[in-house]
Amino acid sequence: MLALTTQTINSQCWNSIYEGGYGYECFKIKTNGTLWSNGDAYLISGVNDGGNPNPITVPIQIGTSTNWKSIYRGVYHIVAIKTDETLWAWGSNSIGQLGNGTTIDNYTPAQIGTASNWKTVTAGYASTIAIKTDGTLWAWGKNNDGQLGDGTTTNKSTPIQIGTANNWSSVSTDFTSSFAIKTDGTLWAWGSNSGGRLGDGTTINKSTPIQIGTANNWKNISAGFPTLALKTDGTIWAWGLNDYGQLGDGATINKNTPIQIGNANNWKQVTAGNGFSTALKTDGTLYAWGRNDIGQLGDDTIIDKTISTQINCTALGTDTFYENNINVYPIQTQVF
Repeated sequence: MLALTTQTINSQCWNSIYEGGYGYECFKIKTNGTLWSNGDAYLISGVNDGGNPNPITVPIQIGTSTNWKSIYRGVYHIVAIKTDETLWAWGSNSIGQLGNGTTIDNYTPAQIGTASNWKTVTAGYASTIAIKTDGTLWAWGKNNDGQLGDGTTTNKSTPIQIGTANNWSSVSTDFTSSFAIKTDGTLWAWGSNSGGRLGDGTTINKSTPIQIGTANNWKNISAGFPTLALKTDGTIWAWGLNDYGQLGDGATINKNTPIQIGNANNWKQVTAGNGFSTALKTDGTLYAWGRNDIGQLGDDTIIDKTISTQINCTALGTDTFYENNINVYPIQTQVF
């Protein structure tokens, strides 16, 4: 049996937390706006650990700035936005994913350009996608599968605007695919379409954003393996890879168009991982399904699940999860 452990986070100290989406560290922002990290030292110090994590066991402060707002980790680089809406990045830069016009690695936060109107940002394998406060979409870095969305497969080392639309609302990306929702509730996708993960009914890569279906009530999306999304009516939808049952439809067959999972209409948040999925309902109950060989579902087993399974937090003495000034960001797990 898998042991369940708990750790208390002082909500009066920490404002937001991000578990490394592709790695082994955790980045945190305090209520005073300072940035902290612990875990593998690679993206903190820039020291190549040869694949063996070099642990930092207590949080250390990154720089001295007191105005960090949000942070996201790609595979080898970090991107973050400050409260003044400036954009910052650090880490590996072999394909220009830092957006500073070079391919030189840099392991301390450095501002990208001079713009001060960045709204949200996300990072993939070696690409970065961002939205400005004026609703325009921007991208840079690796582009081998068209994941930047500029109609080419050429890498870019500085931010380029994607199309001319100014009504982009949110964006999510996995290794080589990108997804975004517009303010009109429509869903768009581009990049790698392996396993049908763009959701357009094909497995053909797309190098420019294409609309997925005709629905105009998409609310949130989480890119991973599979892709998960919520509609404004509280229903949950999934598509793409399904080798571990991570779509939650009771099967292990890939789907190249969005399918509704179950008939519940009270889903609140979804997170797509690497072969598994988690979701939270409005009543505070937590569910998970898909790959579970190392206990990633948290149900005290190592058995894969092809349908949503409620996760009872018995170690905390309750089966209800509450929000308390802490934003929990998507977690993707890699197995090496």
